[in-house]
Amino acid sequence: MSALTLLDYASVLIFALTGALVASRQQLDIVGFAFVACLTAVGGGTLRDVLLDRNPVFWLGNPDYILIACAAALLVFFTAHLVESRYRLLLWLDSFALAVAVPAGVSAAMTMGQSGVIVVLMGMVTGCMGGLMRDVVCNEVPLVLKQGELYVTAAFAGALAAVSVAMFTGDPLIVLAVCAATTWALRAGSLAFGWRLPAYRARPPRS
Repeated sequence: MSALTLLDYASVLIFALTGALVASRQQLDIVGFAFVACLTAVGGGTLRDVLLDRNPVFWLGNPDYILIACAAALLVFFTAHLVESRYRLLLWLDSFALAVAVPAGVSAAMTMGQSGVIVVLMGMVTGCMGGLMRDVVCNEVPLVLKQGELYVTAAFAGALAAVSVAMFTGDPLIVLAVCAATTWALRAGSLAFGWRLPAYRARPPRS
């Protein structure tokens, strides 16, 4: 099993759990849980594969990904009420999902011999788009757009770190490990310590 396949499996599982947690916050039925979990789990990877013209799209070639997402949805449907703070758990699970999905996008693009710019963009797409779709469908403020939070920035930094390290070593495990560590460190720092980027503040018009 390739590193990309392992990353895709891990990304699908963790993102599916976050999708199901959002579904629990919206009090959806079990079919709604499965839909949101699957959308979150494969959304970013699907867009990545379409943009890279990978054929077939990863979950069409292996439906096990959908089964994993549905299993995660079922698990959360019956256990979400046991979690004291579902939103806090959602944030941390999502940070781990981001740290797995960004390397998955980076690996897919690098395997196809894409340029550094495309590698960075595919890492960001794979990491961010599934969660964005989840939040939009469930009518929540997307985590990727919350004011000042290091989310897209973490994905960008992780993918950029991977491209930079790849210039000095051909070992894909080192490249992907640096990518994952950079992405998660920034996202976790934002959650744990309040790391933020300065946000735009509109100045009052001059009289």
